[in-house]
Amino acid sequence: MVTPLLCLTACSIPSDQPAEKKTLRRPIVEVADESRRFTSENRVSIDFVKNNLLGKDYLPGGNLAEYKQGNKSYQQFLTRVKTAEKAAFLLVDFRNDLRDPKYLAHMGGYFGHDGDQPVLVFQKGRSLAGVIGLPEKDADMAARVFAGALD
Repeated sequence: MVTPLLCLTACSIPSDQPAEKKTLRRPIVEVADESRRFTSENRVSIDFVKNNLLGKDYLPGGNLAEYKQGNKSYQQFLTRVKTAEKAAFLLVDFRNDLRDPKYLAHMGGYFGHDGDQPVLVFQKGRSLAGVIGLPEKDADMAARVFAGALD
């Protein structure tokens, strides 16, 4: 009498191919042109990032604008997702990346440092947006104008 365990062992077919590793990747989606939401004053360029905006593996693609005002250079970013709840979760993920995040009640966002860069990040509806490279007071002013262009 053959035991089931012995049959399973004897019936398995060895493979010469190594097991294929499956990696989960966020699907690359077409990034919408949201340049109309960025102020054109002092804007140098705008890029469309297909995936992992700002090099963050939890962020989908989005829009990244470069600004230069006098001797100051800074960036603004925007990613839009399907629901406001998803945007709120992205805000929490971003907050967890910041060093010494400070909650900004008037914006519903955070100011802190990502590496050596100051960052103000906020959520409005389905959007996660922010300003990189400006001190808190200046970032707050830029973010208020930016938030006004978001729906």
